[in-house]
Amino acid sequence: MSTILIPTGPPGSGKSTLCNGLQQFMRAVARPCSVGNLDPANDNIPYEASFDVRELVNIEEVMEREELGPNGGVLWAMEEVEANIDWLLERLEDCEETILLDPPGQPELTTHHTALPRILHRLEKAGYRIVIIQLLDSIVLTRPSLYLSSLILCLRGMLHLPYPVVNVLTKIDNLKAVGGADLPFNLDFYTEVQDLHHLLPSLAQELQATPSASSEKWDKLNEALISLIEDHGLVGFDTVAVEDRQSMANLLRAIDRASGYVFQGARATDEEGRTISDEASIWAQAMNEGYGKMEIRDVQERWIERKEEFDELERKAWEEEARLAGALPEEPAATVKRKDAEGDENMDEEEDELLVEQRKWQEEKAKKGGGSGTGFVKK
Repeated sequence: MSTILIPTGPPGSGKSTLCNGLQQFMRAVARPCSVGNLDPANDNIPYEASFDVRELVNIEEVMEREELGPNGGVLWAMEEVEANIDWLLERLEDCEETILLDPPGQPELTTHHTALPRILHRLEKAGYRIVIIQLLDSIVLTRPSLYLSSLILCLRGMLHLPYPVVNVLTKIDNLKAVGGADLPFNLDFYTEVQDLHHLLPSLAQELQATPSASSEKWDKLNEALISLIEDHGLVGFDTVAVEDRQSMANLLRAIDRASGYVFQGARATDEEGRTISDEASIWAQAMNEGYGKMEIRDVQERWIERKEEFDELERKAWEEEARLAGALPEEPAATVKRKDAEGDENMDEEEDELLVEQRKWQEEKAKKGGGSGTGFVKK
């Protein structure tokens, strides 16, 4: 059974970036996946798209013909996809076992508009397994009111799209730069979404900085919203930094648990049902070894508390990998010396044609009054 992954979230939350990152990462672990663009207003596609909804509907034409704005045009376009579901099914048939569909970022699609749920229902009836990946930019953690409203948005999305959902805080590697080091609570408070009443003092303090007729009404509203979220007990978050391999592996594990892939077994078998070890996928082996498992305390240490230290260690590790692969010289670039064809480092300057030509150019420039110039000079 093929699996369709649907990243949802507000504009700028990282849907297209995640599609690109997952496509590259899954190829690296021998799990090729296809990506399809369902956003008719997306003019900057970073991934290799198997199909594009703009082949079916043109957003500019829709806006002009129906006299709609950008949001209305996108919603109308999604209704057009629903009306032409056979077009989508035909293109899905040519895709890999795992398919990412990159939808528009309009919140209406995951709160009350019915086009996306109907499309997913038709795909489910056609035999596809559906998993929703709800994305939030981790910058929402830096403001209590923004975090609370984002929780409401996630909760509504989970109720509107009745499929397995993985909630994800994206751009976690950028959190420290936007104020993550000054969060009043540890990261696990925000990802586990428990005891939210501890947010009330921070919400009240944030309200004091804005003109308000009555803070008492706002306090009661915040208490009611927190009770609503805690009563449902549905929302929790994973984290991701798309450029970090371990973070991507951790997210893919969470997605595989939601889709059931982790339980079906990824190793190849022969006609008698015996496992063929030499044809086991890289990901199946990695899952058995617990690759990519990352606790939230490790995430906080890596991206908030000791980010600079880990960045430097990672940079050195990448340099060492590059040297082992032959992409970098064994010595630091500043100490590498030019060699002749015989490998002699002590050759005379006159024997190096490049240096001779460069010296001539410098001398001619000096005669013309252009100064000595700068260049590579062998010592």
